[in-house]
Amino acid sequence: MRLLLVTAAALIDADGRVLIAQRPEGKALAGLWEFPGGKVEAGERPEIALIRELGEELGIKVEEPCLAPLTFASHAYPDFHLLMPLYVCRRWQGFVAAREGQALKWAWPGDLRNYPMPPADAPLIPALIDLLG
Repeated sequence: MRLLLVTAAALIDADGRVLIAQRPEGKALAGLWEFPGGKVEAGERPEIALIRELGEELGIKVEEPCLAPLTFASHAYPDFHLLMPLYVCRRWQGFVAAREGQALKWAWPGDLRNYPMPPADAPLIPALIDLLG
């Protein structure tokens, strides 16, 4: 089975809310909510991939020291196995904006379970709730 390395961020605003993005129509798992991020390309470190993806998807600039690893997901989909580290980020430059047609939502940690998520994203919620109370 092919291993796919994807990186994700829990962007946390000053009020302690977490940013989630809804997968747009036409993408796999369309309509589900996820933590922003994306695939790690060949030869790329997860942190660099995440910085690149956050710039592309949300138009923000993140410095590597502002990414703190929190937990990871390991999930077997039918045709690949996904490994996804989740980083917490509380500082970035610029304003968060949907640049790829996705809906965005700042959600309270305790409300994250109310949003349908892909099977790999949902197990990340308890670590965020523990961190943010």
